[in-house]
Parts: sequence; C-alpha cells; structure tokens
Amino acid sequence: MQNKPIFTISLDFELYWGVFDKVLLETKQTYFSNTRHIVTELLGLFEQEEVHVTWATVGMLFAQDWQEWQEYQPTQQPTYVNKQLSAYRLQELYSQDSALDNNFFAPELVKQIANTPYQELATHTFCHYYCKEQGQTLEQFREDLRAAKRIASAKGLPAPASLVFPRNQFNQEYLKVCYEEGINSVRSNPKDWFWKDTVEDKLLNKVFRTGDGYFPLGQRASFPLSSLQYEEGMPVAIPASRFLRPVNGSKPLLNKLRLKRILNEMTEAARRKECYHLWWHPHNFGDHPEQSMADLGVIINHFKQLQQKYGMVSMTMQETQEYVREGKYSASGVKQ
Repeated sequence: MQNKPIFTISLDFELYWGVFDKVLLETKQTYFSNTRHIVTELLGLFEQEEVHVTWATVGMLFAQDWQEWQEYQPTQQPTYVNKQLSAYRLQELYSQDSALDNNFFAPELVKQIANTPYQELATHTFCHYYCKEQGQTLEQFREDLRAAKRIASAKGLPAPASLVFPRNQFNQEYLKVCYEEGINSVRSNPKDWFWKDTVEDKLLNKVFRTGDGYFPLGQRASFPLSSLQYEEGMPVAIPASRFLRPVNGSKPLLNKLRLKRILNEMTEAARRKECYHLWWHPHNFGDHPEQSMADLGVIINHFKQLQQKYGMVSMTMQETQEYVREGKYSASGVKQ
C-alpha cells in the first residue's frame, strides 16, 4: 500500500506526580481539578473525531488510594542522589488528607481511557521515573516497569506496550530493558541540539526550545517513517515533533503564532507523506481549559482537512511501530 502521512498524538498523563518537585500542590488545586474534567473532554473529542492517541500514564494514578498505592510499589525504589526527586516521599506529606487524593489517583479516568475507542493506554513509568538522574540504576528502572505492569494487571487492563520517558530523559541504555518488559515503542526527542540535555536543562536550551514553538529555530519537525531505525529486540523510537505549549492568557499573539506553527508543520508533513508527532500533558490545559480545547479543535479540524486532501492517517505510537516493523497499515490506521 502506498505510504500515507501520519498524525500521532501522545499525552503524558501524570497529575501532581509529574510536577511535585517543581510546584506547590496548594497552589494547583483548581488546575488539577480542571485537568480531571479535561481528560473526559479529550476522550469525547478523540472518540467523536476518530483520533488515535497514546496516553502515557503514570502507574501510580491506577491506585485507588494511598493504601493501594503502597501495595504495588516496586521491590526497589530509585536511589536518586537528589532525594527531592523521589515520588515516594509524598506519602508522608499528603496521605493524611484524603481531600487531596484526586491530585494523585485517578483509576476511573485510567479505565475510561482504556475503554475509549482509538486510545492506547501506555506507561509513563510507575513513579514518574527519571532515567538519567544520578543515583538510580537500570535494575531499579526494570522493577519500576514491573510495578506498572502489576497494577495494570490488577485492574484488568493490558500491560503497556509503549512508553514515554518522564521529563523526556530519553536513555538509550535503557531501551533493551524496555523491550524485555514488553515495551516495543518509545517516544524519543527531536534531533535539535537544544533537546540533547533534558537533565540540567540549561537556560539557553530552554530559550531555544520555547522559541522554536513559535518560530523555526530547529530542524523540520516531521520525519519519514523510513528514517526510524530499530534493532531486533529493541523498541522503535518515535521522535516527538512538537510540544503543544499551554495557552498564554496574557499574550494572544503568541497563542496564534504557536497554533499557526503547528498547523503549518502538519501541512508540510502531509505534503511530504511524513509523520507529525504532537505531544503535551493534559494538565497543560488546566489554567485555560476552554481556550485550550478550542485550539485543539482547530488542530483536529485541520487534521481532518489533511486527511481528506492528502490521506493523512491518525495512529497511536503502537500502531506507528507496527507500520515501521511490518511496513503496512490500513486507511483507518489499524494494522491489516
């Protein structure tokens, strides 16, 4: 079958587990409450428009409460040199106030994702594990993935087959363990120099990554799937193309620029018959939910136009890796 352009979306679903070392929970109550409603809205939109999406979900979200969270902890926890990076320290801080549980646990939303057509429930590791931080080990990472699989199985959900590395700490040395634990696709970073170091995250890198969201500072965002190389016994690494930056409430011009940049990149990908991989966190919609959903509607509508004009196909990360390995896909984006 003739190659068709591909539109891939991956979401990093994490709630407070993804930002606990950066922001105070007390300042984000409305933010995460909005996020929970947004997840349901996103699922409704994706089902209605038949958009295939990968939800890389922190395993701790599968738990009902702190007690169940503790039951599925891995046999080894990450021994980061920087102790503030460990998610396990949050139990002591927040487990006594059940009113805060919605910031940490979302088993009903996880199940809703799994039950919604066209959605892939993937993993963002069990504890939002940082794969390039000092102190942690490869074996600790393996045990973390096993914990994520255990809690999924306990909930009657399939073991994850795709993974997104938290904080985009893509670690080539960890790919073999991913594959051994059932992961056959991962999201990798763009090839631009300002994406090479996501650990120290120097100011210059941040400036260029931010600027590239509005103006062309890096390489072309889309890529031919024929460029994705993988070794036997290793997952397919699918590069990210663009981060859908949050709405800036005070700078509407910037909002228009970032949206225009994404639409233009999608069009170029469609013309070139390449893959365009868009990603964000559901909580990025938390401050301006209505405007964020409206902007996403523009993006999905543009995809639909490209689908009609160029035959662009919506695919999850899992479906994309199937195409890469087998070289065939159907018009619906599902393996033949």
